[in-house]
Amino acid sequence: MSAVVVAPAQAPESGLSGQPGSPDEEWAGEEAGGAEEAEVRQMQVGTAQHAARLDKALAELVPEFSRSYLQQLLGQGLVRINGQPATKPSLKVKAGDALALEMRPTQQSQAFRPEAMDIDVVYEDEHLLVVNKPAGLVVHPAPGNWSGTLLNGLLARDAKALLVPRAGIVHRLDKDTSGLMVVARERSTMDALVAMIAARSVHRQYLALAHKPWAGPARRTVQEPIGRDPRNRLRMAVVDLASHAGKPARTDFRLLEGVGAGCWVECTLHTGRTHQIRVHMASIGHPLVADVLYGGTPVGALQRQALHAFHLAFTHPVTGQPLELHAPLPPDMGAALSFWGLRYNGA
Repeated sequence: MSAVVVAPAQAPESGLSGQPGSPDEEWAGEEAGGAEEAEVRQMQVGTAQHAARLDKALAELVPEFSRSYLQQLLGQGLVRINGQPATKPSLKVKAGDALALEMRPTQQSQAFRPEAMDIDVVYEDEHLLVVNKPAGLVVHPAPGNWSGTLLNGLLARDAKALLVPRAGIVHRLDKDTSGLMVVARERSTMDALVAMIAARSVHRQYLALAHKPWAGPARRTVQEPIGRDPRNRLRMAVVDLASHAGKPARTDFRLLEGVGAGCWVECTLHTGRTHQIRVHMASIGHPLVADVLYGGTPVGALQRQALHAFHLAFTHPVTGQPLELHAPLPPDMGAALSFWGLRYNGA
């Protein structure tokens, strides 16, 4: 076990650093507050961090701060081990070591605060909950969206969320994608869910409305790596791993219904890369309706990408109970379907 003491006392925070694939570079340019605003955190290295690098141990012990910010603290001599300054990230720590961090507040750290909001909870028990996120809601604080996020709402809804890194969020949906997300209510459940997602044992399906009539077999698999678009840093793209950084990605598609203007498609994720369905659909000539970043245009009144996470199935990591959950189609996507004369027959 590792103990953490904060002085002066403040409400615990929860952040996103340390999540597999989290974009720590988003926080690299933050300016920290002055010494008069600092708080000192004292903690003890636990058995789980024994013999780990100092930077990795810190990332586990204070996950609400990004690795880049913690590296800044190391470089500035604001981290001490057993009373002595420690500036080398590669230094190995031992169980029982006393760590002290002089933490300068940043926009990121100050963003992890409770904010009351309505959250559509479709399943809940003492270990986890599943929420139906509306389009337009950002999942976690980031530059340009430091408040009003799902994470802020989770912190306000449940005091236990303050004790779990990232308020228990284990996967993300884009701001303008609606649908189901699983959230852990305790650290052990969070670790189990992260492992399940990495092992691809969490079944995630989406509904998408896309441009252009579907050609070829009703079922199709796209297995192409995804990385940052070298021509536009705001976009992701199918890339050649021989010449660009990227990660393997696979999406299965099944045509539900089609018309001359477009198609209604069920999408099954096997990996969880940024913008994966949007990129893979665009790569086969079917950009999502209203997904202007990838070549889509609005249909009717729908002004956000036509993508909805409607089905989530997994084995409960604590009880072993099979869970299968569905989210109804949002009205804006239903209206776009009707605009094209397509139908949704339910889950």
